[in-house]
Amino acid sequence: MNGNTSHRYVKHTSPEPNRTAPLKIVIVGAGIGGLASAIGFRRNGHQVHIYEQSRFANEAGAAVHLAPNANGILRRWGILAEEIGGNLMDRLIERMSDGQLRQDIDLTIPNKRWQHPWHLVHRVNLHDRLKQLATSEVGVGAPVKLHTASKVVAVDSEKGSFTLKDGSTGTADLIVGADGIYSMTRKYIQDAQLFSSGKAAFRFLIPRHEIEVDPATAPLVERKNALSLWFGHDRRVVMYPCNGNELLNIVCIHPESESQATQSDEWNKQASIEQVLKVYKNFDPALKALMSKVDSTKVQVWQLLDMEKLPTWVSGKLVLLGDSAHPFTPHQGQGAAQAIEDAAVLTSILPPGTVSCEIPERLGIYEEIRYERAHVIQEYSRLAGKDWVNDKSAVDMMKYTNYNLGYDAIDHARTVFQRHLWSKSHPWPNLPSPFGPFSCPSHSQSPEYRLSPFNGKPPSSCPHLITTATVKIKTSATFLESLFPTASLKFSSPGTVTTASFVAKHISYKDGTETAHLGLYIPNIQTTDADGPHKSGTYLPLLLTSAADDHPPNHGPRVRCDVAVVSSSSEGTCRVVASSGGVSFVEITLSDLVERMLSPEEQVAKPEMDDSHLVYLSRNIASSSNEGLGSENGEGSPEQWDCGTQRGDSCNLNHTAGGRRRSMAASPQDGKGVELKMHARSWDELPGLHHVAAVLAEVPVLKILEGTVEVLESERR
Repeated sequence: MNGNTSHRYVKHTSPEPNRTAPLKIVIVGAGIGGLASAIGFRRNGHQVHIYEQSRFANEAGAAVHLAPNANGILRRWGILAEEIGGNLMDRLIERMSDGQLRQDIDLTIPNKRWQHPWHLVHRVNLHDRLKQLATSEVGVGAPVKLHTASKVVAVDSEKGSFTLKDGSTGTADLIVGADGIYSMTRKYIQDAQLFSSGKAAFRFLIPRHEIEVDPATAPLVERKNALSLWFGHDRRVVMYPCNGNELLNIVCIHPESESQATQSDEWNKQASIEQVLKVYKNFDPALKALMSKVDSTKVQVWQLLDMEKLPTWVSGKLVLLGDSAHPFTPHQGQGAAQAIEDAAVLTSILPPGTVSCEIPERLGIYEEIRYERAHVIQEYSRLAGKDWVNDKSAVDMMKYTNYNLGYDAIDHARTVFQRHLWSKSHPWPNLPSPFGPFSCPSHSQSPEYRLSPFNGKPPSSCPHLITTATVKIKTSATFLESLFPTASLKFSSPGTVTTASFVAKHISYKDGTETAHLGLYIPNIQTTDADGPHKSGTYLPLLLTSAADDHPPNHGPRVRCDVAVVSSSSEGTCRVVASSGGVSFVEITLSDLVERMLSPEEQVAKPEMDDSHLVYLSRNIASSSNEGLGSENGEGSPEQWDCGTQRGDSCNLNHTAGGRRRSMAASPQDGKGVELKMHARSWDELPGLHHVAAVLAEVPVLKILEGTVEVLESERR
């Protein structure tokens, strides 16, 4: 038996906030990233102070993308873009500079790949909502203290102290530099110099109705929820709506020499419509007529700046996020989104109960999670902004969509952080597990995730009756990715929504014995090993097996508990319960089952020839040390595990040839017919299995797609 037996009854618990004083956190800057991090820290019970140099007396801004990767974070925090004037972005229209249509793409169907919607919102509305949520007397945690007209002029990153312009000082457990592209806090990590990207941008808003009433410009806005672009060789125009499609945000990116934009810490420098029309004199006359409708006093121009990659974002008790750490050009619409992702990750790894001495290690985890992704998207934005050659973009802008949007910062941070915590404990190390180390051997996993033919029973003891209950759900792909034990498993297609199935089997054998098990099956999985061909299949992260089953199938991390599958064809019901010690943690109920008509061929149970494959992990003996599973961190190194596939997920059906098949289906419409309940339990309620129950209870059930019950009966005697 591997592992240190002194950890035999370790409880998997998190620190409770009332046992540890909350952290005192100071945030420099009250922009989108600063306010987002303040909300996250507040929700964790910490004491948060924001120091903002402005008075918020004359907030300026235009529109901002809330792409699915950022919108999902805000929605978890209770910020719904549609409630602050946000409208969907479900159409992309591209034209050449002369107005010739290049492409018109309806994104309604493609956007269904994402769990969260893509909204376009007015920046001021978003900022106001973030500020309200952070500082309101109502809500989780103590309200954030917002200090305006309070410019931080110095920071001591080792002591966690700061100095304001008026000479007053303060200290904190953590200082967050969220003070934007002209960051003061950045110089206390590295005094990086900003440089010009070679481009500048005019920016302004025009009421939609002013464009709609003019026959010359109305065709340009006949599609609502549309992002429109006009491309020239070295300049472009981007237009998209906000405020419920009532305002149009227009960004005109051009060579900076033509508008004489200069560096300034004021992004909204005054320009004129005459400048705009001069820079775009060769563009579509209809577009120029549209631009002419702007109030000239409302036109701003700013230089698009860039910065070399910082070697680190962390120094002592100081950490950077957003443009302070990685300034973005606007060509991908991801600047605000990446600041929100930074905030989500940083607050996820400093949960309630964090003590100040843990902060340096946690900041390292934050940087590990965020550094590569933020800089990859930063580089994508640079490439997307390159000048066109021969009327063609230097890059395929849609190529980066999957990387940008197919990500959930909270799910990813939780996975990395949880596994970090597991690595610091040593109870009963086993295969890499999405549920963490098991705390007693009776619940530990199989040494390999492999299929075991005939369920471990000899052919003379073949199944007599098999009842299979299946509930298929629509769920979050990014959450399910947190159940993948190694990075070598990926979904075979992009998107943040997918399907999964809970499959329960009750098997009666001719020798009078019975077994039952319940598994979570995740289809469309692909292995991505560097060596050898990619393999596709279905992954089984968990198989709950009946405690009475002496020969459970070995194709998943087995967890022994009580599994009951009770079906009644006369009543049209089936109930599945997984429990331990009389405490249930999974309950599935299918009711109003209706028998499905099967063809004569379908009614006959044939030897199992399922083309599906189960993905399994096995130990790579050649690359494993003698310690192997008993390594100090409780898991084998990633390179110690091989991925493979094996045909068929139901080898125990091989001996039902010649039997009969009956199938019944429930209708999950309007939430009826299928009920799926998963309960998180405490250690006291479910010792040794509470962490499994906790993970299952978090599985997002976005929609129940179908519920079926199938009965196979062998004719052999």
